[in-house]
Amino acid sequence: MRPPTTATAVLRLRAAAFLSPPPPPPAAASASRLLPRRPTASILLPLRRLCSVPPHAAAAASSSSSSGTGSGSHPSPVMDAQFESFRAQLDESSTLRDRIRAVVSEVESASRVASAALLLVHQPVPLADVLGKAKAQVEVIKGLYSRLAEILKECPGQYYRYHGDWRSETQAVVSMLAFMHWLETGGLLMHAEAQEKLGLSSGEFGLDVEDYLTGLCFMSNDFPRYVVNRVTAGDYDCPRKVLTFLTDLHASFRMLNLRNDFLRKKFDGMKYDLRRVEEVYYDVKIRGLVPGESKQEAA
Repeated sequence: MRPPTTATAVLRLRAAAFLSPPPPPPAAASASRLLPRRPTASILLPLRRLCSVPPHAAAAASSSSSSGTGSGSHPSPVMDAQFESFRAQLDESSTLRDRIRAVVSEVESASRVASAALLLVHQPVPLADVLGKAKAQVEVIKGLYSRLAEILKECPGQYYRYHGDWRSETQAVVSMLAFMHWLETGGLLMHAEAQEKLGLSSGEFGLDVEDYLTGLCFMSNDFPRYVVNRVTAGDYDCPRKVLTFLTDLHASFRMLNLRNDFLRKKFDGMKYDLRRVEEVYYDVKIRGLVPGESKQEAA
């Protein structure tokens, strides 16, 4: 082989130097490469310009915030006067409602006592004694309604605003009065008669018509039990009288155009009371327990 020339040797040395790995960097250099570089002044300068707020803008913002805080802490006099009047009206209404509810609570208590006394009509007790105890409580209820009317005189024109506070109690009282009236007369308690018994007038404070009608619907719930007990006691003519009365009352209610409300639901329940009385009357009639009825029908 020929000995390598000088040019060939130089090429081999350059190739070896190119293929050999580079020497490891010093420790300081490698550590500096691992740390993040700080932004240069050319980058920081635009950021400072964006974040900086002009002095006049900062002063305007501080003045607007101070003016907003002052307006929130000091409302206008017109607004203060309006809400002060609202506060006085609400306090007065709350006090008046508390007085009304105190009287209504006494009405409810007296009505429960009268209803408990009236339950003796289902027992073998003289009717005069039963009605005497119930009428004593009716006089108490009449005096309570007079107190209620005096309270309502302090707020003229606000009858229906507080009407809901004594509506259910009035309906129960009307039911009791109507049942007592039927026991005495066998007829219907009229609206004007119910107002008179309660000491009410047809003026500012009277008996609401819907309360009166609802009370009559409640009254019909007492007749099925009353008829059964009277037949058990030997009064076989009672189902006929009750059936005649309830039939006329149900027919009269059908003249009204009732909405789908509470009164309509109570009226729908009257037909079930009527059906139960019809069943009792039918049982009494087919057993021939009503002597002389056939002769009356023939006459």
